[in-house]
Amino acid sequence: MPLDEQQTWAMLRELDEPGQWEVPHDFDGPAARARFERLAERLERRFDCSCEVDRHVQDASHLGRIVIPASATSAQDQVTVTVSNFGGLVAVTLGNPGSYDEDEERELFPARDRRRVEDELEALGYLPVSEHPLWTKYTGISGFDSLYPPDRPPSWWDRFFDYL
Repeated sequence: MPLDEQQTWAMLRELDEPGQWEVPHDFDGPAARARFERLAERLERRFDCSCEVDRHVQDASHLGRIVIPASATSAQDQVTVTVSNFGGLVAVTLGNPGSYDEDEERELFPARDRRRVEDELEALGYLPVSEHPLWTKYTGISGFDSLYPPDRPPSWWDRFFDYL
């Protein structure tokens, strides 16, 4: 079950450590990578397909991305699963992140497909979050926003799910 908006904001603020932009201070890379690989395998089995898996992410606040092809779902677009380096957070999006607004996603992302992804996330202890609140301007304490020019402030998506 995804975190609701209030739980999401509480978790984002809790995970926003000063100076820890790519990974939290207690990040266990080998364990995180192993869990990510298990997720990729489970999604491929669950959707009976070969997923596109981005395993070579560097200089980012996310560990990797798994794309379930549209042909393996009842959706009209691919399903993208982006795994953050922070707190086991995972954003599940229809299409590429940012492709659909909240209403479009609610209408076009079949609940059955979403549930199948969320079941696999839950089985591995991940916390799914909606991407939509993450597109708001970053207002945290980490100093992360200093990496960006003043005329292009970062979003919470940038903070936890993107390249730096």
